[in-house]
This record gives sequence, C-alpha cells and structure tokens, in this order.
Amino acid sequence: MEPELALSYTRCRELHRKHGRTYYLATKLLPAAKRPHVHALYGFTRYADEIVDSYADLTPRQRASRLSDWSQRFAAGLRGEAVTDPLLPAVLHTIRTFNLDLADFDSFLRSMKMDLEIGLYQDYADLLTYMEGSAAVIGTMMLPILGSADPVAGREPARQLGFAFQLTNFIRDVAEDLDRGRVYLPQRDMALFGVTTADLHRREATPDIKELIRYEIARAREHYAKAALGVPLLDRTSQACIRTAFHLYAGILDEVENADFDVFAKRVRVPTTKRLRVAVSCLLTGAVRA
Repeated sequence: MEPELALSYTRCRELHRKHGRTYYLATKLLPAAKRPHVHALYGFTRYADEIVDSYADLTPRQRASRLSDWSQRFAAGLRGEAVTDPLLPAVLHTIRTFNLDLADFDSFLRSMKMDLEIGLYQDYADLLTYMEGSAAVIGTMMLPILGSADPVAGREPARQLGFAFQLTNFIRDVAEDLDRGRVYLPQRDMALFGVTTADLHRREATPDIKELIRYEIARAREHYAKAALGVPLLDRTSQACIRTAFHLYAGILDEVENADFDVFAKRVRVPTTKRLRVAVSCLLTGAVRA
C-alpha cells in the first residue's frame, strides 16, 4: 500500500477510535483485513457529520458550502482525479475494492444536507426518509465488507440495523440535538403524549416525556428484532463484531430505562465492564451457519 493511502486509512482509524467507541470496540473482533475498510467508511461518514455539526461559529449556509465542497472533492475522486484530502483516499480505495453502490453515498450526503435545512420531522415516515440516507445505507455499504452468504436476504436486516442504531442515538441524545437546533422525535409522536418542543427545551423529564421515550424505545427494539435476522447470514468471521455492536447499542436503551427514561440528567453510557463482557461473550459464541 502506498504511504499516502496507508496514512489515510490510519487517519480514518483514529477518527473511529476517538468518536465511535462502541463500534470501534466491536471492529476489533473483525479479521485484520476487514478492519481498515470499516474504519474508512466510518471516517467518511463521521467527517461529513463533523462538517454539519461541529462548526458552531459557522452559519448553516457556510457549513452547507463546506459540505458541498467536500462532496465535490469526493465526486472528483470517484472520477479518478487526484484528491488532496486526508480521508478520501481510503474511502475511495474501499469503494473500488468492494465495488460499493455509489447510490448509497449519494443518499448519505443528501441526508447530511437535510440536517442543515430541517430541524424537526412531522411523523415517523418523514424521519425514516432522513434515516434512509443517514443510517440505512451505512448498513448496506458495510454488507459487502462484512460478507454475507445471501447478500439479497441480508440487505434488509442491514438496513434495519442502521435504523436501530440511529434511533438509539436519537433517544439518548435528545438534549445534545436540542443544542444543535434539532428535534428528531417525530412531532406526531410527541403530540400523542402531549409533549411540545417547548417542553423538551425545559429539559425536565416529566411523566409525559418519559412515556414518549418509552414509546420510542419500543419502536427502536422493533428495528433490532428485524436486524437480528441478518446476523446468521454474515460471514462467520464477521458475526462476533456485529453481534457485539448489536448488543452494545441495544444496551444503551437498557441504560435509558435504568435512568427512568430521563434523557436530560446525563448522557447515558454502557459501563466499560459490561462493554468488555459483551465483547468477550460474543467472541466466544460460535458463529451461526447461514
């Protein structure tokens, strides 16, 4: 591997290690040959997310301009043009190595643009449209890297796992998203429990808000149940990784429940001892044949 490409993969790995602690731990259970490509996809998605979320001193228009510029550099790289970017060489190499569907990347970047334009979603169907690009396509991007005995049958569970992970993040991060001017809990769901956006901004876990969070947790678990069907279809060497990520992310919902559905007091985390215990357990669990 050329030094520039190797350095790009290293940078993606470091971004993953710093910001994706749960999934980074799970990727350690993958064969060494697969890990860099997973890091590359994480680096791509995380950097786009950073452009959207991490420049508080920039206006939405300025952030949109940065996202557009980076998207154009990515498109140029896909055309075979030279790119001067610390992360793109790795993701471009991964795309070519696994012949990944470019429509997934287009969909992802569209959802990132939506974050700069849309602050709330009227119903769950609208939110699913956003999550299709921000989460479901990440599952389908990953599938060729992880390998599957039946890629066609494995595609929908991969999408469902993306939905499950994303909705878990939305439930845990209600307070952080408010700071960014966004509410990912659908307005129709909120109305069902008599909760308004103003109520959320008071950051008090009222009984109505707790019932709303309970409702969204049940919805997330429906996605996890559909996603579970895909784990046995994965390559045997990939199952421990995804099983670990599955249980650790689902464990975040358990921690929200343990906090009595209070998503404002603190950002819940799965304890380190439990994270390690889950990883070891999933590693020791025999892979299931498809």
